[in-house]
Amino acid sequence: MKLTRRTMLQSMGTLPLLTSGLTLPAAAQTAAAASGDIPPVLFVHGNGDHAALWLTALWRMESNGVPRARLAALNFTDPLARNDDAVAQPNRSSTDDQRRELAEAIKALKERTGATRVALVGSSRGGNAIRNVVKNGGGADVSHAVLCGTPNHGVFDWDDSPGSEFNGRGPFLRGLNAGTSEVTEGTAFLTLRSDGLDKYAQADGRLVGKPGVPTGITAEGPALKGATNLVVGALDHREVAFHPRAFREIYKFIAGREPAFIAIQPEREVRISGLVTGTPGGAPTNRPVTGATVEVYRVSGETGARNGEPVYRGQTGADGRWGPAEIDPTSHIEIVLTSPGAPITHFYRSPFPRSSDVVHLRAARPLGQADAGAGAIVIMSRPRGYFGLPRDIVLLDGKEPADVQKGVPTDAATTLRLPAGDIGRTVIGLFNEERIAARLWPASESRIAMIELTN
Repeated sequence: MKLTRRTMLQSMGTLPLLTSGLTLPAAAQTAAAASGDIPPVLFVHGNGDHAALWLTALWRMESNGVPRARLAALNFTDPLARNDDAVAQPNRSSTDDQRRELAEAIKALKERTGATRVALVGSSRGGNAIRNVVKNGGGADVSHAVLCGTPNHGVFDWDDSPGSEFNGRGPFLRGLNAGTSEVTEGTAFLTLRSDGLDKYAQADGRLVGKPGVPTGITAEGPALKGATNLVVGALDHREVAFHPRAFREIYKFIAGREPAFIAIQPEREVRISGLVTGTPGGAPTNRPVTGATVEVYRVSGETGARNGEPVYRGQTGADGRWGPAEIDPTSHIEIVLTSPGAPITHFYRSPFPRSSDVVHLRAARPLGQADAGAGAIVIMSRPRGYFGLPRDIVLLDGKEPADVQKGVPTDAATTLRLPAGDIGRTVIGLFNEERIAARLWPASESRIAMIELTN
């Protein structure tokens, strides 16, 4: 089943800007007055991801006066790449699949806003889709293309896996990179890359399963001839898209001026909603899940204990949508997802300072052999970056996780398994300055606590 056009548009960010009773700071008012010269912006996620990763970037755009209606973040139906781009695989997409879906999303945003051209911002594989659209017929619709950590010359350059989208010697990337310039005339291109900490731009093949074998790729792999190419410091593969430092460069390139705010400006009235998706056959997809129940609770930021009854309870229909839930923008929250055939997942989140309709939910992975005998399981997840040790402060239940590799950041989640006697107690997840308290739930009831970091 493919996402309908209606479902795709619902996932692209269409809630009205909720500013009732809120006076914007003077700088934000000035930015809002000037926002008319900024094209609508469409954010494009990477391999296996979804639109929710752009949550903070959308908030920062809004904080600088860009109307919510001129911002969108699309979900690819099947975000995971095929092993061989030319060979169909269940619940995976080809480069042509992504080009078609992105072209449709561009058309929809133009129709919604009346704009003649839009700006595209892509993370990782999302940049492949952007380049494909611009080069193969869609350049007239795209004013700016920002590629963040995109493996523009491949993750590897080998004779092995010749059909992989990520092989620098494969037909897809050779086609995009042919010619004296690697960008398409008429669209302004910016690439953002890490200073050596991008796991997919490494000279050694260790991180792609071939330690000691040269990949043929260096840290400069994301750069393109003919583009503006910027190194944004010691950021990891995801941070070069979602970090505040990356936002500054994205905004400045599209708007032609510095942002008035890097910090997210809060709203007084906050509503959140999103899409429930699943992982059929183990592949992450953005196909809607019907019959999932979502509950939202206010919880104590110190203990994770619930403060009263749920502020929202609902069940998804055929479109997979949940919400909206009206929440207190100063309270930590717990979102409970009961999705068919998956563990009951208790998401613990920091306060939401602004409204969003891309609070997308996927249940935690099924319990496996490694979980046998555990009384309670807690996962700390960082969707918008990786855990870097010793770069970052990473503590789960007061200890540095043993399952996070040191050096180049590669791990976005860490798992802690605890005895049954710990059920009901509080576990603290700490990542740099973000602190989230969670409660432990019985694994015997197929329940998993998920500390989901914002930063």
